[in-house]
Amino acid sequence: MNDQKQFYELFPNLEEGLYEELMKYGDVKEIPAGTALLKAGQTIRSTMLVLDGIVKLYQEDDEGNEFFMYNLQQGQACAVSMICTYQQEKSQVTAKAVTDVVLLTIPLEYMDKWLSKYKSWHYFVIKTYRSRYEELLKTINEIAFKNMDERLEFYLKKQVKQFGKHVKLTHQEIATDLNSSREVISRLMKKMERNGWIIINRNSFEWIKD
Repeated sequence: MNDQKQFYELFPNLEEGLYEELMKYGDVKEIPAGTALLKAGQTIRSTMLVLDGIVKLYQEDDEGNEFFMYNLQQGQACAVSMICTYQQEKSQVTAKAVTDVVLLTIPLEYMDKWLSKYKSWHYFVIKTYRSRYEELLKTINEIAFKNMDERLEFYLKKQVKQFGKHVKLTHQEIATDLNSSREVISRLMKKMERNGWIIINRNSFEWIKD
């Protein structure tokens, strides 16, 4: 790993021995945007820590419709891969690199060993499970109890928080994540533009609401 200082900053409060093992046994991978990192039905043999970039997790139904779950960014780990690695179970979700991504992949055999050897790894795994569970509950709440314009606002704010005020997303990509139609999303975003919330550009938007 090239920048140990950055790694310590992204994953603080781990024991020194654990840092050494992560850097010794972890494999750093640079993945281009658009690449599928994890596919539904795939047997997982390693877990993923995000060193840079954004990873999207979602489910697909039998007809290929997507259900957006949440994004992972630098300093976060994939809870799904952690869960699956223990019993070598198959993933029920798909993970895709939204941007160019740098990952640290950890082979299966170290997961159980580190749980018993390092308290900080145990706490990190529990924190990861809890954070992703809370993210999923927020997403379910938006789907179950709010109408589409409220869901769209919630979704766009999450993208702005992760990518900044200028977000490169097409109306079709947004519609896919929200399991809606491009026409509905375009209509609602034009309404938001008239209300002074966003500026719509070709294949992107800019958030201007205070």
